[in-house]
Amino acid sequence: MSAALRPLPRVSVVTPVWNAEATLAATVASVRAQTMSDWEMLLVDDGSSDRSAALTRTLAAEEPRLRLLGWPENRGAAAARNAAIAAARGRYVAFLDADDLWHPEKLAAQLEHMARTGAVFAFCSYRRVDAVGRVLGEVRVPASVDHVRLLHGNVIGCLTAIYDVAHFGRVEMPNLRRRQDYGLWLRLLARGGEAHGLDRVLADYRVGAGSLSANKVTALAATWELYRCEAGLSPLQAGWCLARNAAGALRRRLPR
Repeated sequence: MSAALRPLPRVSVVTPVWNAEATLAATVASVRAQTMSDWEMLLVDDGSSDRSAALTRTLAAEEPRLRLLGWPENRGAAAARNAAIAAARGRYVAFLDADDLWHPEKLAAQLEHMARTGAVFAFCSYRRVDAVGRVLGEVRVPASVDHVRLLHGNVIGCLTAIYDVAHFGRVEMPNLRRRQDYGLWLRLLARGGEAHGLDRVLADYRVGAGSLSANKVTALAATWELYRCEAGLSPLQAGWCLARNAAGALRRRLPR
């Protein structure tokens, strides 16, 4: 049955795929293992040079809830995620990268939390793990965050975020090479209200070599660009927020 003829899913899961053949099957398996089964997963192959595209076709042949998009050239994660957001059919849009994992109760727990609190944008705590799954630490989240507080530091892990399309519409990420997820959270909260955090570990974020200290200067530069070009902050405001952001990121990664 084609996607157009199937009943509308409750949740659309957005997954950009780029050279992820080593991890993609486990990521998809973690979605298939959800206790809440009313979902679709949009896999967007972003010009992979490995066997990722072929793997998406193999996985989709086994699972009708998978939908495939993509193109031959690499356009970046923002373009891939935005293509999936535009094609999403679910009431809620959630995000999961091709090397990260959800715990089985992730969607069910978040949807219950959203129904109980009236939240239209939500996130949760998660673990940081290495390439073989060893736990490096936990990232705990506050009960809520608004636009001003989020400018002082991104406390929303992309693999945990979910928003209500019925409330916001299909809001896209800014077309940035980095920090585009942070840009989307700021866009959503700029409309008012809060994102609600569930302080329960429901996902695993895989930390690769590219996530270590050699990349921190690049990350700070990307955050500066986001503050200046997307959020429209003055240099003084952007500098203050960048300092708060760096301090908060350090605190979140200290052992508890």
